[in-house]
Amino acid sequence: MIFLKLGGSLITDKRRRETPRMDVIRRLAQEIAAARQTRPDLRLLVGHGSGSFGHFAGREYGTRRGIRPGEEARGWYGFAATGAAAARLNRLVTDALVEAGLPAVSFPPSATARCRAGQLQELAWEPLARALDAGLLPVIHGDVAFDDQWGCTIVSTEELFAYLTPLLRPTRILLAGTVDGVFTADPLVHQGAALLAEIHASQLDALEAELGSSHGVDVTGGMWSKVRIMAELVRRHPGLEVHIFSGERPGALQACLLSPAECAGTRLLL
Repeated sequence: MIFLKLGGSLITDKRRRETPRMDVIRRLAQEIAAARQTRPDLRLLVGHGSGSFGHFAGREYGTRRGIRPGEEARGWYGFAATGAAAARLNRLVTDALVEAGLPAVSFPPSATARCRAGQLQELAWEPLARALDAGLLPVIHGDVAFDDQWGCTIVSTEELFAYLTPLLRPTRILLAGTVDGVFTADPLVHQGAALLAEIHASQLDALEAELGSSHGVDVTGGMWSKVRIMAELVRRHPGLEVHIFSGERPGALQACLLSPAECAGTRLLL
């Protein structure tokens, strides 16, 4: 059982509003299909970020922070606009997977997610389990959600994975982005940034200031948020393996799906 995230920076140009990288999306879909053909027993849940679709709208309307007093009409319109943008990208990804011969089915988190103060409290997971048992490829994504305290918020794919891990029990979580893993600084800005091949949970406090935010527009916390959420999962679920790697190189995703030994990038350890 593998959870795979296709990062928003990988499948979109995060500097340009609603700009998908269709050549990359189709290639990644073909690599997933090739891996499933090699390993028909591979149980896979695919998630993807919202990239320049949901993140631009989410930033414009402040949707992550909820509905502000006196701005209810604008806030709820932003909720709808952000959700619609995220859904447009999800349609492109799901269609590409189906075109590659995969039985991909989209499960929009906004339909069932319930949060409290920005933290995911509830999500209908049984349909995902049934889809997996049927040999389907369930697809989830970063999305808007109702919030008991804030009115609404945004849930990231990593937060969805964190909620689903104790329920669906993956053995591996793969996060495919545009950079080769986690670096001591943003490698897209600092030429001297060094790749961290391994990160232990005990190192997180020291690394927090170094990791910084992601390159481009991101309303869900950047690289540090991803590492923190995944490291906490590793702490809670001994034996869980997490890899953060680049999906830019053709064949890298397929290799990573088939063999942990072939998965480059950064590994998160207990």
